[in-house]
Amino acid sequence: MLQNLEEIEHIELLNKMKEISVAGYHIMQICATKIGEDYEVLYTFGKADDMRNVKITISPGVHIPSVTDIFEAAYLYENEIHDLFGIEIDGINHDYKGGLYRTSEEKPFA
Repeated sequence: MLQNLEEIEHIELLNKMKEISVAGYHIMQICATKIGEDYEVLYTFGKADDMRNVKITISPGVHIPSVTDIFEAAYLYENEIHDLFGIEIDGINHDYKGGLYRTSEEKPFA
């Protein structure tokens, strides 16, 4: 089990990201996994030797907001999640529109 894990609703995501940014954390990774029919998206942040994790669970077809206006480096993770899982992320800076990865199967983990 992850330490410092906070589960939130996807509609709270941007406010939580702003709070974490103001607290001086930087983004370390964003990853997704499919659990049954739903998706879990995990955001990990670090500051010195402290780590925080924020998790959202969404159903297929639910759009989530991009966090790239808060954490610029998130665009790579968000494009990856979109390309591999088909999760719709609105407002990504540097959106590759499904072309970041070349895969033999479109959205292989959807």
